[in-house]
Amino acid sequence: MEPRIELAIDGQAVHAAPGTTIHKAAQSAGISIPTICYHDFCTANALCRICVVEVEGGRTLVPACVAAVSAGMKVQTRTERVCRARRTVLEMLAATVDLSQAPEIQALMKEYGANPGRFPDALRREPPLVDDNPMYVRDYAKCILCWRCVQVCASDAQYAYALNFGKRGFDTQIATFWGRPMPLTTCVFCGQCVGVCPTGALKSRRAWLLEQGKPLDDFQPDSFA
Repeated sequence: MEPRIELAIDGQAVHAAPGTTIHKAAQSAGISIPTICYHDFCTANALCRICVVEVEGGRTLVPACVAAVSAGMKVQTRTERVCRARRTVLEMLAATVDLSQAPEIQALMKEYGANPGRFPDALRREPPLVDDNPMYVRDYAKCILCWRCVQVCASDAQYAYALNFGKRGFDTQIATFWGRPMPLTTCVFCGQCVGVCPTGALKSRRAWLLEQGKPLDDFQPDSFA
């Protein structure tokens, strides 16, 4: 039989296998910990910090999607400190990124009472939409840099490696190598990146054309060569 360890999450006794993350242990016990960058079919990377929890005896909040459980651990998932941290992350996202097509994040903002106008002087990320192939568009004004698309394009699924991070600091965005148009990369147009995007930053070109009220035949393959 697989060894199990006992810990407490929100005062509830939970049993989990060694190496299990706090997020998975909580999930198995019916305790919900919010996530944004995490996806069941992607490698957890703890980028968004929405899943942070408080562990008794620790000085800092820890990301539940990557932190492993330990015997006797006592975890709190909704302390005032945790909720404040989550609320602040959501407010900073709202101040810099277009979240109009991110229903899960909008629901979290409502749940945590986040004020989208808290940082009125924040510089917004508004790069132009990239429409360089006949399959999907890339609207990085909606991108929260969750890394899901990069991961599924790489070793988590497709092994195409067409996407990666480009630039640095505030200007960091998902990009192709050397900024090449998508048809000139190793992209196989499988659509998995579109499928895991949580904000509409990656969207099928057909859906985008419908949203823009443009005819579906507004499409010239030669222009993407």
